[in-house]
Amino acid sequence: MDPTLREGEAPAEPRASDQPRTPAEPREGEAPAEPRASDQPRTPARQEPRPPEPRQEPRPPEPPSKAQLLELDKVQELEDKIIGVFKTVYDPEVPANIYELGLIYAVDVQPDGAVTIQMTLTTPACPTAASLVGEVQRKVAALPGVASAKVDLVWSPPWTPDRMTEAARLQLGFFD
Repeated sequence: MDPTLREGEAPAEPRASDQPRTPAEPREGEAPAEPRASDQPRTPARQEPRPPEPRQEPRPPEPPSKAQLLELDKVQELEDKIIGVFKTVYDPEVPANIYELGLIYAVDVQPDGAVTIQMTLTTPACPTAASLVGEVQRKVAALPGVASAKVDLVWSPPWTPDRMTEAARLQLGFFD
């Protein structure tokens, strides 16, 4: 029960002025208020189109200097010698060299003579793993121009006969 009512009094009918209103609606008997800027929907300010930025053509790379070319030649020559060393290392269980078998995944030769080799074996259970890796490391380190040689044995991706050269396939009797 409404505490403002006296006993026997009926509640009054709601008046329009008691109803909630929006800020733009005037009260009963009032003149409509002038619209405020915040009551108006916002429209984006018109911007003048900007002219397109001038397109800059990429500069061609600088040609290598004579010193850089000599360094690249030195690295390439050393890499060729390293590949020659790979061709002298044979898997004792397979009559083919490790290069033709596709056991060499990567050779990184730095201008300072540091060499890193990634190689794999035909199977992780290969009994000659230690001797092959050691032989590759020793032979590459012995080359003139090699300051250091590191061999990383990797298993990913796994070796498959598809990695062999055509000569190794023919030699081992793998025919397509």
